[in-house]
Amino acid sequence: MGVFVLLPLLLPLTAVPIARLAERHLHPRVATRLLSALAAVLAVCSTVCLGLLVVVGTVQLPGHPLPDAWADREAPTTAPYEEAAGKGAVVALLAVAVSWSTSARRHRRVRRRAEDALAGVPDGELTVLTDEAAYAYALPGVRSGSALRAWFTGGRPARDGMSVREGMSGGRIVVSTAMLASLDADERAALVAHERAHLAGHHHRYLLLVRLAARANPLLMPLRSAVAYATERWADEEAARVTGERRVVARAIGKAALVSRGTPTPTLAGFAAPGPVPRRVAALLEPAPSAVRWPPVFTAVGLAAWAAAAGTLGSALSSANATLTLFLVLKTAGPL
Repeated sequence: MGVFVLLPLLLPLTAVPIARLAERHLHPRVATRLLSALAAVLAVCSTVCLGLLVVVGTVQLPGHPLPDAWADREAPTTAPYEEAAGKGAVVALLAVAVSWSTSARRHRRVRRRAEDALAGVPDGELTVLTDEAAYAYALPGVRSGSALRAWFTGGRPARDGMSVREGMSGGRIVVSTAMLASLDADERAALVAHERAHLAGHHHRYLLLVRLAARANPLLMPLRSAVAYATERWADEEAARVTGERRVVARAIGKAALVSRGTPTPTLAGFAAPGPVPRRVAALLEPAPSAVRWPPVFTAVGLAAWAAAAGTLGSALSSANATLTLFLVLKTAGPL
């Protein structure tokens, strides 16, 4: 395997430039899908290589789970500083597993609490809750239920929750009366269109995917931030297209950002989540971005995209090469 087993741990650095440039030069829909795909592949490859390092680095340690014959031949020489790398990989892989488990439990807990809290509210796309706190976000794929105020107030019962039927299945748009009070009629329409775009685009899946990827390899943190921004911009552009009023959407986002408390978890998309709101407003005051699916090669963003694609391909090939090499080496050392 040699140094090839280490490359997928570092090649996520090739995706950093495109993460920065995609926010400004790519259509947010394209940026979301491209960066999410890059993050997923790079995270899988780096995790696979951590597992390979664990096998190689611990094959001669007492109590290893592999057949004793595998420790007698070439396996210990297949990676540089194999013993130190193996011990470090054990710690890193355990940290990744704990981090993933924590994220998955939190995500399930939030969804479960949301489903339980909605037990009693009639089916409908838009759910308006009486609350002095301002919030608005998309809650995907949740069954109908009683008012959500208990979720926000630590279990205290809701007051005056009401549901507005809009005839859209597969998720809810949750808005507080405080948020609605801060917007005029046109801005409320922009808010609903924005949250509909989050539901229709399944943005929560992209947010969860890149969050798990960043926990697998911290070098992917820039992609997580970029995707969080791109999903909001994607919804902004959809709201502007539906309403036909880019300035109204920009004004609504600015107002909501001044009063909003955000979303219950980073994997839920919100109307005015904490972050680069001024950049979103500025983008809406400009013409709509071009929906080009892949940037021209001889541009900064094009070169960055190709560099990220090359790094991702190199990571995948390195992982495959290291896996095959280790398989062949261990097969010669003893029965599999």
